[in-house]
Amino acid sequence: MTDPVLRRAEAPVLVGRTGELHAVRDALAHPPAVVLVEGEPGIGKTRLIREALGHASVRGRTVLAGGCHPLREPFPYGPVFELLRRLEGRLPSGLNPVCGALRPYLPELGDRLPPAPEPLADPGASRHRLFRAVRALLDRVGGAVVVVEDLHWADEGTRDLVRFLVDDPPAGLGVVLSYRREELPGTGLPLGRAYRQPPGTTAVLVPLGPLDVPAVRSMTAALTGNARIPAALAEALHERTAGIPFVLEEVVRSLPGGLDGADPLDTVGVPTRLHEAMADRMALLSPAATACVRAAAVLRVPSGEELIATVTDAGTDRDGEPWAGPALREALAAGVLHELGPDRYGFRHTLAQQAVYRSIPGPARRALHRRAVRALDGVRPQPVVHLAYHAKESADTAEWHRYGEAAARAAQRMGDLALAVQLLEDLLTDARLAPLARAELATRLSRAVVHSVSHRHAAELLRRIVQDDRLPDPLRGEIRLNLGLLLHNHAGDYEQARADTEIAVEELRARPALAARGMAALALPGWGDHPYPVYERWVTRAEALVAEEAGETGEADAGLRMAVRGNHFTLRAGRGDPRVWEEAEQALREGERTGPEVRMQAARTWGNLADYAAWLGRDALARRYCREAERLAGEHGATFVAGIAAGTGLRLDWHGGHWQGLSAHAHGILRDNPGVAPVAADAQLVLGQLALARGEWEEAATRLDAAGLADPDNAPAPVLASASGARVRLLLSRGQTHAACALADRAVARVRRKDIWAWGAELTPMAVAAYVRDGRGTEAEAVTGELAAGVAGLDVPLGRAAVDACRGILAAAGGRHEDAAHAFTAARAGYAALPRPYAAARAGEAAAREALALGDPGTAPDMGAVAEEFAALGATRDAARCRRVLRGTGVVTPSRRGRRGYGDALSPREREVARLVSLGHTNREIADVLFLSPRTIEQHVAKVLRKLGVSSRADVPADVPADVPADVPAGGASNT
Repeated sequence: MTDPVLRRAEAPVLVGRTGELHAVRDALAHPPAVVLVEGEPGIGKTRLIREALGHASVRGRTVLAGGCHPLREPFPYGPVFELLRRLEGRLPSGLNPVCGALRPYLPELGDRLPPAPEPLADPGASRHRLFRAVRALLDRVGGAVVVVEDLHWADEGTRDLVRFLVDDPPAGLGVVLSYRREELPGTGLPLGRAYRQPPGTTAVLVPLGPLDVPAVRSMTAALTGNARIPAALAEALHERTAGIPFVLEEVVRSLPGGLDGADPLDTVGVPTRLHEAMADRMALLSPAATACVRAAAVLRVPSGEELIATVTDAGTDRDGEPWAGPALREALAAGVLHELGPDRYGFRHTLAQQAVYRSIPGPARRALHRRAVRALDGVRPQPVVHLAYHAKESADTAEWHRYGEAAARAAQRMGDLALAVQLLEDLLTDARLAPLARAELATRLSRAVVHSVSHRHAAELLRRIVQDDRLPDPLRGEIRLNLGLLLHNHAGDYEQARADTEIAVEELRARPALAARGMAALALPGWGDHPYPVYERWVTRAEALVAEEAGETGEADAGLRMAVRGNHFTLRAGRGDPRVWEEAEQALREGERTGPEVRMQAARTWGNLADYAAWLGRDALARRYCREAERLAGEHGATFVAGIAAGTGLRLDWHGGHWQGLSAHAHGILRDNPGVAPVAADAQLVLGQLALARGEWEEAATRLDAAGLADPDNAPAPVLASASGARVRLLLSRGQTHAACALADRAVARVRRKDIWAWGAELTPMAVAAYVRDGRGTEAEAVTGELAAGVAGLDVPLGRAAVDACRGILAAAGGRHEDAAHAFTAARAGYAALPRPYAAARAGEAAAREALALGDPGTAPDMGAVAEEFAALGATRDAARCRRVLRGTGVVTPSRRGRRGYGDALSPREREVARLVSLGHTNREIADVLFLSPRTIEQHVAKVLRKLGVSSRADVPADVPADVPADVPAGGASNT
């Protein structure tokens, strides 16, 4: 078996990863540290981590390494507890008492852990205490390095626990996480959302790509001990292995006779793809060792010697030792299998396991799976996910369904919704299922998927199932109801969602509790284009059904009651009912003291109330409700609710003037919530507002279209109204008055039809500005009156400020400058009280303009103050517009730039010009944005090119601050 080429099991040195290795080492040397290592299978993530951990700077620290597996049982946090078990015999004294919560999970450490605390009735609080216990334990260990590999296979609980640790790591902790991005579930992010490093934490992302030809040449030399690798051979190896280190290693190790000859790869006589390289190596094994390797491939995850022997069907000797022992040792010595932990044997890489598995003939493969089922059936607790997998692959359909359904139930019971959905979707792919059995599985799938992350495949499956006429209405109704909620919550297909929900309500006549849930969903005013009384009728019908059920059974389901009440609170909040906040808070606080279903509904209601409070201008209340929603959503894994709260928070940051990093935050939320349409609408709206403020007209139009303007029938109603107002402002800024009026007509008509004028507060001032510019003063006055009447007596502070702004626009258009100044001053005070500093500054600019129009030059400092407000916010375009007005009055404003000379560095103005140049704007377009002459811009561009050392505008980098908002002031058409 010896061969000159196979003198080493792997390259003795790490090749082609110098920069990446230094990045990992440097991060771990500066704890607390979080290292994310990303790459495809076989790219060398494990080797890189192992090399980093072997460095002198890490030696002496406690390293706790573990990983996740492709076949996982529903045991949340399992990978973390497995690596904590490695502390056996090394646990320090003086542990925090909260560490006693770990006793049920770490019996091996029980003698050193504090006493277990009293159980908590609240599952969310219990989970939080458990997370605190893990953190406290690692804090006490001091200087630990925790490694979790293959995070893409982690359950949601493990991901939540890891996220808890990295969001606030103990002072000396280093966390290293590896994953394959293409296999990450749900959001496509390793931690379920974008990681934002806490202050004082070292964080680094280390993406690993394929090796280039020189690195392939170096690795081949290291593997063979031959420094003279021909360039042609290195190029051929690179081409045939795609530069993936593991594949390269396996191919090089399969070369039979050194590197002599014209083309050693041709002399091998076999292709160089991995499965053939593995087959070539296995040909050197004895039949018994080959049987062990095949059994390990079928088992898929690292397994013990006894289990491998049982699946191999090798039997035992007279001393009871498995006959497979010598064969297993042969496979280990040959490097085909590896010892991956105490009595855990398997393949060093998934690619190798797959290569061997695919080489096993079908009948033999099914026989091995049947033996695996028999061997695992007696294990307690039963590994039902593994059993379902092996039963399916052995073609035993009945057992596959039995184990699969049991696994799905266990996953749901333990809150692992993603695994439950995956298992149920898999079962539903069986075309032999009877219609009733299919419907029962689909019902369970529909219940699980509503509260989980987006599952488009599930929606397609459920759609096919509800179209089966053989299903009884009560079953079809429940499936259709959950399908409607799924389409609403995730896909943003509001028209289809509402249609499905209305049909489901009729199909659920015999199931009033579920029908009431459907009616309550139809009572949410954010979806659909119906008048407010339609939503009131739906919630009234839902409440009547709940009362009817309570009268018949003596009590109504608590979760149902909270769902209906929560949606009624949301409906009332949407319009600005001043009494709703106190009533809702009392009901939600009481509900939180009950079971998990009620708490889930409470989380959803907190999120909805936060969303609507922000549209009303109750910003401080909205932020508080966001925190409540996020708290409960985190406890129950309600990713949809957490996303809604994040989207609301994004809008609040925009309105509150918190623009630093806002664009990056919005992009992060889009990445964190793929397929969650309401959250995407919020993020796109904010990005559109930012682009509009910076004068990036095309980008603004694209973002506002994505927020809802491109498909108004399937957009959240308040987002659509706000986006319409922003688009009207954009059109007015570009002088397209007729187009602005046409859009305003459609948007105002929608608000008028729905009769929730609170949602028109961001639209109406710009609609009035468009109308007066187009000479439609009568319509402008009518819309202003409708807004005033629509918010009168209601808790809509934003609406009241908007009414004052509209009145200012009307007065200014009529030449009543004093009235206009008073109205804009009132609007400024109203916006500032929310607080919405940008809207307040726009109203202040309009008030200053009207004061100047009265001929009082003493008011010029007011315009100067507004310019400073814009500049402080970062709204350079607005500040430039105000200063242009001041230049017209002859007033000189002090410079905020400090020193006058910038040398070879770009001045603030030049940085802004450079940013606009990098976006492709012409000099005239930049002049329009910054309210300067094209000649002045030409001079600035020349200085930018000279200082940056580039000869072309195309070479100007976009490395200036991204969030420099500006906008058309609220003062109306004359200010655009």
